[in-house]
Amino acid sequence: MVEARSGVGPVSKFDAEGMPSRIAGEVKGFDSVARFGPKAAKRIGTFMQYAIAASDEAMADAGWDTSALRGGGEPGEDWPVRERFGVYIGSGIGGFPEIVEQAEELFRGGVKTISPLFIPRSLINIAAGQVAIRYQARGPSLCVATACAVGNHSIGEAFRAIRDGDADVIVAGGTEASITPLGYGGFMNMRALSRRNEEPERASRPFDRDRDGFVMSEGSGVVVLEELEHARARGARIYCELRGYGLTTDAHHVTAPSPGGVGASRSMVRAMQVAGLDPSDIDYVNAHGTSTPANDPAECQAIRSAFGAAAERLLVSSTKGVTGHLLGAAGGIEAVATCKALFHGIVPPTANLENPDPECDLDHVPGTARELPLRAALSNGFGFGGTNAVLAFGRI
Repeated sequence: MVEARSGVGPVSKFDAEGMPSRIAGEVKGFDSVARFGPKAAKRIGTFMQYAIAASDEAMADAGWDTSALRGGGEPGEDWPVRERFGVYIGSGIGGFPEIVEQAEELFRGGVKTISPLFIPRSLINIAAGQVAIRYQARGPSLCVATACAVGNHSIGEAFRAIRDGDADVIVAGGTEASITPLGYGGFMNMRALSRRNEEPERASRPFDRDRDGFVMSEGSGVVVLEELEHARARGARIYCELRGYGLTTDAHHVTAPSPGGVGASRSMVRAMQVAGLDPSDIDYVNAHGTSTPANDPAECQAIRSAFGAAAERLLVSSTKGVTGHLLGAAGGIEAVATCKALFHGIVPPTANLENPDPECDLDHVPGTARELPLRAALSNGFGFGGTNAVLAFGRI
């Protein structure tokens, strides 16, 4: 992200020959058998596997030993108290490949050919369930399904649960694995996807005048949220503090943002209010920045409305120029990016921003990362149905 190196390439999960769009941000080299064993790999849906992998990475990064779990072993003695340990992982679409696969089985061979594993491999909440079982996390569990705002809503609701005393530690984020002919074709036929097939690494270009749609991606982004004193007591490395969470609804259109980004603006204002921050306290916004004609200018208008005069000094970048749009996993990935930006004092650039759109007139950090001591940052997540969720992070 810091080097603006794109992970987008030609679609390889199915034959896209002859399709108007033929590029995606696919997870490469993911060996489910090596990670989970042959039996478990068959029983766990792809979007769940991504969530487990990201959760294991997050827990290990937070200082807990997950090595025994790969062999089906027990968590270590220092593991969080089971009854105070939660999992909030959602998805925009869930087990789409599994649904498609079993629908094809039904059409070919009738109802008797449907796998008995179909339902537990595809239900959208079982990503959280699988992680909870793996970690013996017996506290609150929640699955949010708010399209591309899933990650932000999951992390925000986990923030509330810890603040309200329901848990000490919650693994939170989003996951997605929907690159199938049906899922990909649905977005493509909405004319939502980029058709820059000859230059896949340059196709996702948020805030650029020549953007022509988003790049569909997959994966999972997860963070470990922990009550501050609980984290300090065990000597944990703390990247930053989650201080605020704002959520609103446009109530305007199922796919288009409200005029002027009014709903998005209100969610940013609310996140800052909950965090006790003024617009002048925020140095960076990790934008939703999808690289679509409708989203990018509406989000810029929303930021100007929420920040007023403070927008002039604000840094606003979209990491989707590198990752593409991970749909339900986007918010989790971008929360990670925002936390890292605060911790390291490095703002990731907006990749492929070569010809700025006059309607996107903020400092979008084109091309090259910026190093500076950040005090606080927002991470924006907006989804179809007009749902908006914003997280406010502060430096410890």
